[in-house]
Amino acid sequence: MSNLNSLMGRLLRAACAALAMATLFGTAAAALAGQNCEPRRPSLESMRRDLALAVSVAEQLDEMARRDGTRVLLIARAGQDLSQYGLRYSHLGIAYRDDAVLGGRGAWRVVHKLNQCGSSRSTLYRQGLAEFFGDGLYAHEAGVVVLMPAIATRLVERLKDDKLLTTLHEPRYNMLAYPWSGPYQQSNQWAIETLAMLAEPAIISRAAARDWLRAHDYRPTTLQISSLTRLGARVSSAHISFDDHPFGRRMAGQIDTVTVDSVFAWMERAGLGGAPLRLRTLPADKPQRRAAIDTWALS
Repeated sequence: MSNLNSLMGRLLRAACAALAMATLFGTAAAALAGQNCEPRRPSLESMRRDLALAVSVAEQLDEMARRDGTRVLLIARAGQDLSQYGLRYSHLGIAYRDDAVLGGRGAWRVVHKLNQCGSSRSTLYRQGLAEFFGDGLYAHEAGVVVLMPAIATRLVERLKDDKLLTTLHEPRYNMLAYPWSGPYQQSNQWAIETLAMLAEPAIISRAAARDWLRAHDYRPTTLQISSLTRLGARVSSAHISFDDHPFGRRMAGQIDTVTVDSVFAWMERAGLGGAPLRLRTLPADKPQRRAAIDTWALS
Protein backbone atom coordinates (compact mmCIF):
# COMPACT_ATOMS: atom_id res chain seq x y z
CA MET A 1 0.00 0.00 0.00
CA SER A 2 2.83 2.40 0.80
CA ASN A 3 4.31 1.85 -2.69
CA LEU A 4 0.92 2.57 -4.27
CA ASN A 5 0.47 5.73 -2.21
CA SER A 6 3.99 6.83 -3.11
CA LEU A 7 3.35 6.27 -6.82
CA MET A 8 0.04 8.14 -6.79
CA GLY A 9 1.66 11.00 -4.91
CA ARG A 10 4.40 11.25 -7.51
CA LEU A 11 1.83 11.12 -10.31
CA LEU A 12 -0.22 13.92 -8.79
CA ARG A 13 2.83 16.12 -8.21
CA ALA A 14 4.05 15.51 -11.75
CA ALA A 15 0.66 16.28 -13.26
CA CYS A 16 0.29 19.50 -11.25
CA ALA A 17 3.81 20.60 -12.16
CA ALA A 18 3.23 19.89 -15.84
CA LEU A 19 -0.03 21.83 -15.92
CA ALA A 20 1.46 24.73 -14.00
CA MET A 21 4.47 25.14 -16.25
CA ALA A 22 2.87 24.45 -19.63
CA THR A 23 2.75 27.46 -21.91
CA LEU A 24 0.93 27.26 -25.21
CA PHE A 25 1.78 29.02 -28.43
CA GLY A 26 -1.98 28.73 -29.15
CA THR A 27 -5.12 27.83 -27.29
CA ALA A 28 -5.49 24.56 -25.43
CA ALA A 29 -8.22 23.15 -27.63
CA ALA A 30 -8.78 19.43 -28.00
CA ALA A 31 -5.59 19.20 -30.02
CA LEU A 32 -4.51 15.72 -30.90
CA ALA A 33 -1.78 14.25 -33.08
CA GLY A 34 -0.35 10.82 -33.67
CA GLN A 35 -3.32 9.02 -32.22
CA ASN A 36 -6.76 7.68 -32.99
CA CYS A 37 -9.32 10.49 -33.36
CA GLU A 38 -12.35 8.40 -32.50
CA PRO A 39 -14.42 9.92 -29.66
CA ARG A 40 -13.63 8.15 -26.42
CA ARG A 41 -13.59 8.75 -22.71
CA PRO A 42 -10.26 7.77 -21.18
CA SER A 43 -10.54 5.33 -18.30
CA LEU A 44 -9.02 5.98 -14.90
CA GLU A 45 -6.61 3.11 -15.56
CA SER A 46 -5.45 4.55 -18.89
CA MET A 47 -4.92 7.97 -17.28
CA ARG A 48 -2.96 6.34 -14.47
CA ARG A 49 -0.76 4.50 -16.97
CA ASP A 50 -0.18 7.67 -19.01
CA LEU A 51 0.90 9.58 -15.91
CA ALA A 52 3.01 6.70 -14.62
CA LEU A 53 4.90 6.65 -17.93
CA ALA A 54 5.43 10.42 -17.78
CA VAL A 55 6.83 10.23 -14.24
CA SER A 56 9.09 7.29 -15.04
CA VAL A 57 10.39 8.88 -18.25
CA ALA A 58 11.12 12.11 -16.36
CA GLU A 59 13.10 10.20 -13.74
CA GLN A 60 15.08 8.30 -16.37
CA LEU A 61 15.83 11.49 -18.31
CA ASP A 62 16.92 13.17 -15.08
CA GLU A 63 19.31 10.28 -14.49
CA MET A 64 20.68 10.69 -18.02
CA ALA A 65 21.12 14.41 -17.37
CA ARG A 66 23.05 13.74 -14.14
CA ARG A 67 25.13 10.95 -15.63
CA ASP A 68 25.79 12.20 -19.16
CA GLY A 69 24.82 15.86 -19.16
CA THR A 70 21.84 15.23 -21.45
CA ARG A 71 19.89 18.43 -22.09
CA VAL A 72 18.19 18.12 -25.51
CA LEU A 73 16.64 15.12 -27.24
CA LEU A 74 13.98 14.03 -29.68
CA ILE A 75 11.10 12.27 -27.96
CA ALA A 76 8.29 10.20 -29.46
CA ARG A 77 5.05 8.60 -28.40
CA ALA A 78 2.92 5.80 -29.85
CA GLY A 79 -0.57 7.23 -30.15
CA GLN A 80 -1.87 4.62 -32.56
CA ASP A 81 -1.00 1.25 -34.05
CA LEU A 82 1.09 1.82 -37.20
CA SER A 83 2.50 -1.70 -37.38
CA GLN A 84 0.85 -2.33 -40.76
CA TYR A 85 3.29 0.25 -42.14
CA GLY A 86 6.25 -1.13 -40.21
CA LEU A 87 6.31 1.90 -37.89
CA ARG A 88 6.52 2.02 -34.09
CA TYR A 89 5.91 5.67 -33.12
CA SER A 90 3.40 8.19 -34.42
CA HIS A 91 4.37 11.59 -33.05
CA LEU A 92 7.62 13.49 -32.45
CA GLY A 93 8.62 16.43 -30.28
CA ILE A 94 11.82 18.18 -29.21
CA ALA A 95 12.44 17.89 -25.46
CA TYR A 96 14.84 19.92 -23.35
CA ARG A 97 15.58 20.33 -19.66
CA ASP A 98 14.81 23.75 -18.24
CA ASP A 99 16.87 23.95 -15.06
CA ALA A 100 15.33 27.26 -13.98
CA VAL A 101 11.70 26.20 -13.51
CA LEU A 102 9.97 24.80 -10.42
CA GLY A 103 12.03 26.84 -8.03
CA GLY A 104 15.32 25.73 -9.55
CA ARG A 105 14.50 22.02 -9.38
CA GLY A 106 14.19 21.93 -13.16
CA ALA A 107 11.87 19.94 -15.41
CA TRP A 108 11.59 18.54 -18.93
CA ARG A 109 9.53 20.37 -21.51
CA VAL A 110 8.47 19.32 -24.99
CA VAL A 111 7.83 21.61 -27.96
CA HIS A 112 5.75 20.05 -30.68
CA LYS A 113 3.04 20.62 -33.27
CA LEU A 114 -0.52 19.34 -32.90
CA ASN A 115 -3.51 19.48 -35.17
CA GLN A 116 -7.02 19.76 -33.84
CA CYS A 117 -8.47 16.31 -34.29
CA GLY A 118 -9.82 15.84 -37.82
CA SER A 119 -9.07 19.41 -38.94
CA SER A 120 -6.60 20.82 -41.46
CA ARG A 121 -5.10 23.37 -39.04
CA SER A 122 -2.35 23.08 -36.47
CA THR A 123 -0.84 24.89 -33.49
CA LEU A 124 2.51 24.75 -31.67
CA TYR A 125 2.65 23.74 -28.02
CA ARG A 126 5.09 23.72 -25.15
CA GLN A 127 4.14 21.06 -22.60
CA GLY A 128 5.38 18.98 -19.73
CA LEU A 129 5.81 15.23 -20.06
CA ALA A 130 2.50 14.54 -18.27
CA GLU A 131 0.64 16.39 -21.00
CA PHE A 132 2.76 15.04 -23.85
CA PHE A 133 1.95 11.46 -22.84
CA GLY A 134 -1.59 12.27 -21.68
CA ASP A 135 -3.35 12.34 -25.06
CA GLY A 136 -4.11 8.62 -24.95
CA LEU A 137 -1.47 6.07 -25.93
CA TYR A 138 -1.52 2.89 -27.95
CA ALA A 139 1.73 1.67 -26.33
CA HIS A 140 3.04 2.92 -23.01
CA GLU A 141 6.63 3.62 -23.92
CA ALA A 142 8.71 6.53 -25.16
CA GLY A 143 11.22 6.66 -27.99
CA VAL A 144 14.22 8.91 -27.39
CA VAL A 145 17.26 10.06 -29.37
CA VAL A 146 19.77 12.20 -27.48
CA LEU A 147 21.31 14.97 -29.58
CA MET A 148 25.08 15.16 -29.80
CA PRO A 149 26.48 17.64 -27.23
CA ALA A 150 27.82 20.08 -29.84
CA ILE A 151 24.34 20.44 -31.36
CA ALA A 152 22.47 20.34 -28.04
CA THR A 153 24.53 23.23 -26.70
CA ARG A 154 23.40 25.42 -29.61
CA LEU A 155 19.75 24.43 -29.19
CA VAL A 156 18.93 24.47 -25.50
CA GLU A 157 18.44 28.23 -25.06
CA ARG A 158 16.89 28.75 -28.49
CA LEU A 159 14.19 26.20 -27.65
CA LYS A 160 12.86 28.60 -25.01
CA ASP A 161 12.12 31.31 -27.60
CA ASP A 162 8.44 31.10 -28.58
CA LYS A 163 8.76 33.54 -31.48
CA LEU A 164 11.74 31.73 -32.95
CA LEU A 165 9.95 28.37 -32.87
CA THR A 166 7.09 29.77 -34.96
CA THR A 167 9.46 30.82 -37.78
CA LEU A 168 8.95 27.69 -39.90
CA HIS A 169 5.49 26.76 -38.69
CA GLU A 170 2.93 26.25 -41.45
CA PRO A 171 -0.60 26.02 -39.96
CA ARG A 172 -1.98 24.12 -42.97
CA TYR A 173 -1.79 20.55 -41.72
CA ASN A 174 -1.58 17.35 -43.71
CA MET A 175 -0.84 14.13 -41.85
CA LEU A 176 0.91 12.73 -44.95
CA ALA A 177 2.57 15.92 -46.19
CA TYR A 178 5.25 15.55 -48.84
CA PRO A 179 8.60 16.43 -47.22
CA TRP A 180 10.33 18.22 -50.10
CA SER A 181 7.75 20.74 -51.33
CA GLY A 182 4.15 21.79 -51.04
CA PRO A 183 1.95 24.02 -48.92
CA TYR A 184 1.37 21.66 -45.98
CA GLN A 185 3.33 20.60 -42.91
CA GLN A 186 2.76 17.69 -40.54
CA SER A 187 3.93 17.40 -36.94
CA ASN A 188 7.09 15.37 -37.45
CA GLN A 189 8.01 17.56 -40.41
CA TRP A 190 7.83 20.74 -38.30
CA ALA A 191 10.10 19.10 -35.73
CA ILE A 192 12.93 18.27 -38.15
CA GLU A 193 12.63 21.50 -40.16
CA THR A 194 12.85 23.42 -36.88
CA LEU A 195 15.74 21.23 -35.77
CA ALA A 196 17.54 22.23 -38.97
CA MET A 197 16.87 25.93 -38.30
CA LEU A 198 18.04 25.71 -34.69
CA ALA A 199 21.19 23.86 -35.69
CA GLU A 200 21.98 26.28 -38.53
CA PRO A 201 21.04 29.91 -37.69
CA ALA A 202 21.39 30.96 -41.34
CA ILE A 203 18.20 29.03 -42.13
CA ILE A 204 15.18 31.35 -42.20
CA SER A 205 12.80 29.53 -44.58
CA ARG A 206 11.28 26.09 -45.00
CA ALA A 207 13.00 25.76 -48.38
CA ALA A 208 16.39 26.33 -46.76
CA ALA A 209 15.56 23.84 -44.02
CA ARG A 210 14.64 21.24 -46.65
CA ASP A 211 17.93 21.85 -48.44
CA TRP A 212 19.77 21.32 -45.14
CA LEU A 213 17.89 18.09 -44.49
CA ARG A 214 18.73 16.81 -47.97
CA ALA A 215 22.38 17.77 -47.53
CA HIS A 216 22.45 15.85 -44.24
CA ASP A 217 20.95 12.75 -45.88
CA TYR A 218 17.48 12.73 -44.37
CA ARG A 219 15.38 10.04 -46.09
CA PRO A 220 11.59 10.02 -45.65
CA THR A 221 9.52 6.87 -45.29
CA THR A 222 7.72 5.67 -48.41
CA LEU A 223 4.28 4.31 -47.56
CA GLN A 224 2.46 2.07 -49.99
CA ILE A 225 -1.11 3.41 -50.14
CA SER A 226 -3.53 2.26 -52.83
CA SER A 227 -5.65 4.63 -54.91
CA LEU A 228 -8.83 3.37 -53.23
CA THR A 229 -7.40 4.01 -49.78
CA ARG A 230 -6.19 7.46 -50.85
CA LEU A 231 -9.62 8.35 -52.20
CA GLY A 232 -11.37 7.23 -49.00
CA ALA A 233 -8.93 9.12 -46.80
CA ARG A 234 -9.18 12.31 -48.85
CA VAL A 235 -13.00 12.29 -48.88
CA SER A 236 -13.47 11.48 -45.20
CA SER A 237 -10.52 13.29 -43.54
CA ALA A 238 -9.85 17.02 -43.64
CA HIS A 239 -6.32 16.46 -42.31
CA ILE A 240 -5.19 14.16 -45.14
CA SER A 241 -4.24 15.38 -48.64
CA PHE A 242 -2.21 13.94 -51.49
CA ASP A 243 -2.13 16.85 -53.96
CA ASP A 244 1.34 17.94 -52.80
CA HIS A 245 2.94 14.62 -53.78
CA PRO A 246 4.62 14.14 -57.20
CA PHE A 247 2.00 12.85 -59.63
CA GLY A 248 3.93 9.81 -60.81
CA ARG A 249 4.74 8.52 -57.34
CA ARG A 250 1.22 9.25 -56.12
CA MET A 251 -0.32 7.25 -58.97
CA ALA A 252 2.06 4.40 -58.14
CA GLY A 253 0.83 4.45 -54.55
CA GLN A 254 4.19 5.68 -53.24
CA ILE A 255 3.59 8.31 -50.55
CA ASP A 256 6.73 9.85 -49.06
CA THR A 257 6.33 11.44 -45.63
CA VAL A 258 8.22 12.20 -42.42
CA THR A 259 7.90 9.46 -39.80
CA VAL A 260 9.43 9.14 -36.35
CA ASP A 261 11.19 5.94 -37.38
CA SER A 262 12.83 7.62 -40.40
CA VAL A 263 13.95 10.55 -38.23
CA PHE A 264 15.45 8.28 -35.57
CA ALA A 265 17.35 6.28 -38.18
CA TRP A 266 18.59 9.50 -39.81
CA MET A 267 19.81 11.08 -36.57
CA GLU A 268 22.21 8.23 -35.87
CA ARG A 269 23.22 7.80 -39.54
CA ALA A 270 24.03 11.51 -39.92
CA GLY A 271 25.94 11.68 -36.63
CA LEU A 272 23.45 14.16 -35.16
CA GLY A 273 22.30 11.94 -32.30
CA GLY A 274 22.89 8.70 -30.49
CA ALA A 275 21.22 5.33 -30.92
CA PRO A 276 17.45 5.34 -30.31
CA LEU A 277 16.39 4.45 -26.78
CA ARG A 278 13.11 2.92 -25.64
CA LEU A 279 11.93 4.04 -22.20
CA ARG A 280 9.21 2.14 -20.37
CA THR A 281 7.45 2.61 -17.05
CA LEU A 282 9.49 1.25 -14.17
CA PRO A 283 7.86 -0.53 -11.22
CA ALA A 284 7.59 1.79 -8.23
CA ASP A 285 9.51 -0.63 -6.01
CA LYS A 286 12.47 -0.96 -8.40
CA PRO A 287 15.22 1.52 -7.54
CA GLN A 288 17.39 0.68 -10.55
CA ARG A 289 16.04 3.25 -12.98
CA ARG A 290 18.30 2.31 -15.87
CA ALA A 291 16.69 -1.12 -16.22
CA ALA A 292 13.90 0.22 -18.44
CA ILE A 293 16.18 1.84 -21.02
CA ASP A 294 16.72 -0.34 -24.08
CA THR A 295 18.45 0.37 -27.33
CA TRP A 296 17.13 -1.01 -30.59
CA ALA A 297 18.07 -1.04 -34.21
CA LEU A 298 15.79 0.54 -36.83
CA SER A 299 15.61 -1.48 -40.02
